[in-house]
This record gives sequence, C-alpha cells and structure tokens, in this order.
Amino acid sequence: MTTMIRTTPAELVAQRERLLAEVHMTFEELRDRAETYSLSSDELDVWHTIEGIDYLLNGEC
Repeated sequence: MTTMIRTTPAELVAQRERLLAEVHMTFEELRDRAETYSLSSDELDVWHTIEGIDYLLNGEC
C-alpha cells in the first residue's frame, strides 16, 4: 500500500525557512554556493530539498 503525505503550501514555506535557518544562509547564498559546487554534503541535502519544495510550490507537478 502506498502512503501519501499531504502538506499545505504554508507548511512547505515554513519548512523551507527552517532549512535555510539551519544552514545559516539566505536562498540566494545557498543557490550561489550550489552553482559553484561549494556546499558541504549537509548543505547540498538542504539545497536539493529546497529545490523540491520550490517545485511543489510552483505547481509544476
């Protein structure tokens, strides 16, 4: 059986903010460091999670 998790846009935004606070960076700082391959493995995990959140928030699914 498949499990489905439902998350509201507000919850996604809150999660995104928590993740950025966790790495002590703004979105722009994180994006810029990702573009230059300057992220630690933990920061890269946060970057990929934020990319997924942004994908969901933009309604591209």
